[in-house]
Amino acid sequence: MSVNDQTMVEAWTQVLTLSKVQKGQKVTFLTSCDTNPQTLSTAMAAASALGATINRLDLLPINAEKSLSPDKLAYVGTTPLTNNSVAMAALMESDLVIDLMLLLFSPEQHAILSSGTKILLAIEPPEILARLVPSREDREKVLKAAKQLEAASRMHVQSSAGTDLHCPLGDYPILKEYGFVDEPGRWDHWPSGFLATWPNEGGTKGKIVLDRGDILLPMKCYVQEPVTLTVKAGYVTSIEGGLDADLLNDYMESFGDPESYAISHIGWGLQKRARWSTMLLHGRDNTIGMDARAFAGNFLFSLGPNTEAGGTRDTPCHIDIPMRNCSVSLDGRPVVLAGKLVEDQQTDETAEAAAPL
Repeated sequence: MSVNDQTMVEAWTQVLTLSKVQKGQKVTFLTSCDTNPQTLSTAMAAASALGATINRLDLLPINAEKSLSPDKLAYVGTTPLTNNSVAMAALMESDLVIDLMLLLFSPEQHAILSSGTKILLAIEPPEILARLVPSREDREKVLKAAKQLEAASRMHVQSSAGTDLHCPLGDYPILKEYGFVDEPGRWDHWPSGFLATWPNEGGTKGKIVLDRGDILLPMKCYVQEPVTLTVKAGYVTSIEGGLDADLLNDYMESFGDPESYAISHIGWGLQKRARWSTMLLHGRDNTIGMDARAFAGNFLFSLGPNTEAGGTRDTPCHIDIPMRNCSVSLDGRPVVLAGKLVEDQQTDETAEAAAPL
């Protein structure tokens, strides 16, 4: 169902207010030819009503001849800002950049953030944005879970399908995605609602078994039969199974880059309004799959670059894989059990104990 403009203006007003946009601040909209026009127009209307000074920077897309997919995350790293000092100057002079193009995993994004400019990415269609408008409660939930992750030295992931993955932690920062940018130099993504970090280089080992219903991104498909990934010294060394494994192997081999197989970010979803099943309800080219990345209780891991965390592994191949029915523990303490947040299970148990006999 289509979203009317007023609903989107109200949604943007909430997001920009949470992002502390004030009168006189400089807000620059970074766009390209495939930027959603309703997202842009309603965002500019909301920012203008808050008294911000509005700019738009529209850049031509690149990398189409290198990518196997039109998905914006199918080929990352180089962007229209690469070697574009004029555009970079404008963005670094802004208080807030609304990224409607996608700068993820680029050194330019890191440089902009280092200048104190905030960046909010929003490239999902209006129908998804309107359903997943962030709130202060989302922030509180993410920050509460982040304290557990920050204190941990090891993550262990298991599943009944056979996953048994060990990840040492501590060398990289925590990515806290709650959908708005309320501090200088902060990046976030609307919609979201999850935590991630990067395991210590060379330390991740074990086995990941993708089960039926797990999701491959940017392919935007549900796994139909088990796929087994063997992980040694931080890299996937083999991908075995049926057709899904063959397709994943072929896609990754197309990049010709061994760094594509490195374990990148790992974490779990916290957003209860995001749904595992919604990918079937949108055209494949209309979404990048943020519901899949954020739905509560998932285990989300990725392969490829770590530049988003300040690392040096700069590869154009980035694959996100949200998994269901996994158990995630930090230093032996579970935070997700069989695909359900531990706090939700505790709430259910309390409710059952309080129910009259």
